[in-house]
Formats: sequence, C-alpha cells, structure tokens
Amino acid sequence: MRVLGIDPGLTRLGLGVVDVTPGSQQLVHFSVLRTGAGDPVEQRLLQLALGLESRIDEFQPDTIALERVFAQQNLHSVMGVAQISGIALRAAAERRIPIAMLTPTAVKGAVTGYGQADKAQVGEMVRRLLRLAAPPKPADAADALALAIAHGRASVRTGVVKGSGSGQQTAAQRAWAEAEAKARRGR
Repeated sequence: MRVLGIDPGLTRLGLGVVDVTPGSQQLVHFSVLRTGAGDPVEQRLLQLALGLESRIDEFQPDTIALERVFAQQNLHSVMGVAQISGIALRAAAERRIPIAMLTPTAVKGAVTGYGQADKAQVGEMVRRLLRLAAPPKPADAADALALAIAHGRASVRTGVVKGSGSGQQTAAQRAWAEAEAKARRGR
C-alpha cells in the first residue's frame, strides 16, 4: 500500500511517500514545499496546491494521511494550516483517494510508542523504521513520513483503508481498490 503523508503548513508543507506491507515500510519520496512569508496568501496557496497535486499525480498513493489541525495559540498559524488542509482534502476527493486525518499525538504514539515524543524522537524512529542513514530533514519531512507510516501500518494491519468519509470496506471493495491502485501506478 502506498501512503502519502502530509504535514500541512503555509510556509513549509511536508510530504512523505511510503510503501507499507505487513511488517515493513519502504521510503519512496520525501520533500518540503516552501512559500515566502511575504508573498500574498492566495499565491502561496496556489503554489502549494500545484506542488501537492503534482506529487499526488506523480506518486499515485492508495491513501493519504493528513495531520489534523489542532488548537494553537497563534490564530494566524492555525488559519494557514486549515487552508492547506482544505486544499489537500479537495485534491484527494477529486482523485477519489481516501484521506485520513490523524492527530499529532496519535502519530507520535504509533511511530515512537509515546504520544508526547519530541521532534527529534519522531525523526529518529522514522530513520530506524525506514532504515535511513540519518533522520529526514527538515522536521516537516520527518513528520510527513511519520504520518504515512502510522496510517499505512494501521491500514495494512486491519485491511481497511479509512478515510474521512469512508467506513468499513467489504473484501470485494478492498480487492477493487487495490486493483485500481495498482493500475494507477502501472504495476
């Protein structure tokens, strides 16, 4: 199962693509899309939307894991994250890709075993799980990979790809979704 993890941000948007099978995960890609803080917000959103959609079309994920917006003290920051999250949700819906929203605590718990892990601990566990020489940099990329790993492992373990609006799938629905995903990737 190919999973795209998205760590949303208006200045830095982390992306991580991982192929997950029972018992293993393999790095496919990671990157961070950036925009200038002084640029008009509509241009920043357009730039990030085009970059995100390009990566979705390039890597053809079976599912997407998006970090859920959580309360912060900085309202401006929350607004940027919410705007980018909306772009990701629309891009997934347009392509009929299931998208799951995960809290930072759930992702940290799934990847490190501790829901209050710091960024260095998350980066180190991502490094270990993906057998990398060093933790992915910047932290936005490591966080996106952690999202992909957490969602992919849960989906592979249960055999159900859950999205925001999807419920339990039948065996036939799972087989159909897997066949469509393989066809999209040309495998």
